[in-house]
Amino acid sequence: MSTFRAFRVHREADTIGGRIEWIDFHDLSPGEVVIDAAYSSVNYKDALGATGAGKILTRFPLVAGVDVAGTVESSEDPRFRPGDRVLVTGYELGTGHDGGYAERVRVPAEWVVPLPSGLTLRDAMALGSAGLTVALCVKRFEDNGQAPSQGPIVVTGASGGVGSLAVDVLSGLGYEVVAVSGKPGARAYLERLGAARVLDRLSLDLGSRPLEKAEWAGAIDNVGGDVLAWLTRTTRSLGNICSVGLAGGSVLHTTVMPFILRGVSLLGITSAGCPTALRHLLWPRLGTDLRPRHLDAIGATEIGLGDLPRTFQAMLKGEVTGRILVRIAGG
Repeated sequence: MSTFRAFRVHREADTIGGRIEWIDFHDLSPGEVVIDAAYSSVNYKDALGATGAGKILTRFPLVAGVDVAGTVESSEDPRFRPGDRVLVTGYELGTGHDGGYAERVRVPAEWVVPLPSGLTLRDAMALGSAGLTVALCVKRFEDNGQAPSQGPIVVTGASGGVGSLAVDVLSGLGYEVVAVSGKPGARAYLERLGAARVLDRLSLDLGSRPLEKAEWAGAIDNVGGDVLAWLTRTTRSLGNICSVGLAGGSVLHTTVMPFILRGVSLLGITSAGCPTALRHLLWPRLGTDLRPRHLDAIGATEIGLGDLPRTFQAMLKGEVTGRILVRIAGG
């Protein structure tokens, strides 16, 4: 097809917004691999960029969508052949390079990952950038000697995409998982995913001392701000905190006390900037030992391209539970 549908974001005067439009193949950013897209997903980063709520996109107009999975249509790189099932997440996809919210996607071959055995194209986008993020957290835990026997791992923002996957994956690995969520109605959902306890974020006593009672052996934090500062004060000796998101704020007020008196490690996680070799190591694990047991429940919501604007607003308001998949073909 010479033209195809895409959700493209424009900056017009002081307004940033997106819409479905028909574009030509030659409008796409350059690359060696052309993919017939089957699915994408909605991430917090997508919502920030496509609405202008965050300075995420680096050029306009731009096809949004930081994830995509589909079938290779053509390739100038011998590593990929027509018909191969593949996925792409992160790098500059959907932020500086035309992204996954289009029926056809063209990307550098270096960005492309073969679809792991054990995963369908839909599964790959139920995971997407969120799944890779969780896999990176597990890898950092492993590298730093974290083990289930050391005690509970707390997951904040637990009902969101990364949080849901983290609860499921960690509990499947044998960790006692304590889920923190601001959604009172999410308790049953999180317990189904494997949470041993669910705490109401709005009822937390964050304290103010440099060190509070040590409760957690480690943490995966999607919130940032005051909640991340609280985690530094309440994590046990030699515990590891993976910092993943900033839904609650980007500023961190803490002291050096947790780091020099308890040996707490604060580990930064970036899925978009994950090295290529590490992606090829971790994606197969997402189809095997790190595959969530409840992936169908986490990725139960499926929308079309036309549903993106209202979904972005719901995500920014904190109204989304789990992962949202975008059906490209026929969407």
